[in-house]
Amino acid sequence: MKMKSLVSVLALLIFFSVAVFAQEKEMTKDEWQAEMNRLNTEKQSLTQEVSSLQSDVNNLKSKSVESYDDCMKELYALVGATQADVDNFRNAVNELDGKIQRKEGPKADRQKDLDALKANKISALPEFYDKVHNQMQAELDAWVEAPTEVNYTVVRGDCLWNIAKKPSFYSNGFAWPVIYKANRDQIKNPNLIYPKQIFKIPNLTEQDKAKYEKIKANYKPAPAK
Repeated sequence: MKMKSLVSVLALLIFFSVAVFAQEKEMTKDEWQAEMNRLNTEKQSLTQEVSSLQSDVNNLKSKSVESYDDCMKELYALVGATQADVDNFRNAVNELDGKIQRKEGPKADRQKDLDALKANKISALPEFYDKVHNQMQAELDAWVEAPTEVNYTVVRGDCLWNIAKKPSFYSNGFAWPVIYKANRDQIKNPNLIYPKQIFKIPNLTEQDKAKYEKIKANYKPAPAK
């Protein structure tokens, strides 16, 4: 029905075109016939084009369109992954990105973690490629890692507890054994340290942080007598 309507419109356009052309220029019978022949040829060409387009539309309508889930499964299959594999990879990316954002060192370990993600074929999927291969690497490259240890000169009134409690170090007095172990060559008795001694203050590992934070959280001072 739509096709017939379109052809009718074309015929009307041709008629009006000839009428306008005839009004603008006095035409002979031969010129009129020639113009009609030209327009009829154009009409046939346009009719065929409309018919071809309608055929393409009908073909598209007759074909079943794959669902989004089916399309994604095909995409995952290209990298040899399942939906569960992709979900696990996404979680790993988010977890590592959080560690990089928080600068949870050592930086070298985070680089190893990122290299492992890059080596996974799933990282080639559009969802992950730019994040894993570009953005996270740029964040790592911009990460200026603190030195693994600093030196501290003991002053009068210091003790290992107070040194460990300093905000510039651990902010946790319970972590004093880390300083003690790093300076056993100078400290014979952890209760006895002396002014002008120079101690190495190493960074806490993630394991140490968790260990001493747990001790701090569980500590209950003895009730006052």
